[in-house]
Amino acid sequence: MWDERYAADVPAYGEEPNGFLVEAAARLKPGKVLCLAEGQGRNAVWLAGQGFTVTAMDQSPVGLGYARELAARRGVELETQVGDLADYDLSEAQWDNIVSIFGHLPPELRRSVHQRVVRALKPGGMFLLEAYRPAQLEADGVGGPPDAAMMLDLQIIAQELPELEPVIARKVSREVDEGVYHHGLSETVQYVGRKPELERGKKTDVFT
Repeated sequence: MWDERYAADVPAYGEEPNGFLVEAAARLKPGKVLCLAEGQGRNAVWLAGQGFTVTAMDQSPVGLGYARELAARRGVELETQVGDLADYDLSEAQWDNIVSIFGHLPPELRRSVHQRVVRALKPGGMFLLEAYRPAQLEADGVGGPPDAAMMLDLQIIAQELPELEPVIARKVSREVDEGVYHHGLSETVQYVGRKPELERGKKTDVFT
């Protein structure tokens, strides 16, 4: 299904980065970024343009082929890896940042991925996420899975990522304009969490 979607003449989610990613990018650490379920590369390419060393992973080779083309057009370096999150090795203490934008998964797989994200972050590393929340099923906007179990809310994030220190954790209603499949007034959760340093630093602010 994803190969077919990404083979269309028009990029499925556009070529511009996710708005929350742009807003919160200053919270990320300089260095290496892994973009999960990155599709056609719009977020990864933008991050590469901001000076990060970026790896984009997705299960669709068609989507990642587009990502490489987009990176070439924008004049940035981008590594791509085809993989399935069911068994994708995120490694351990490897990444300064991990990014997940609208990467909706079945609950059991999502919990596994979140556990692997925590292990894969370096001390002080950041996890940035935006996802649709169940209220999206009643919203006017277009986007998200048809199953509420594959969506997220703040309580689930807190339960599944207890090791991370929340820097931003909020639910929002916002206009989304991301290609064919994400547009209109949408209900999302936005989250940035920090893996503690070996010695905890100063307390961060949390926005809800």
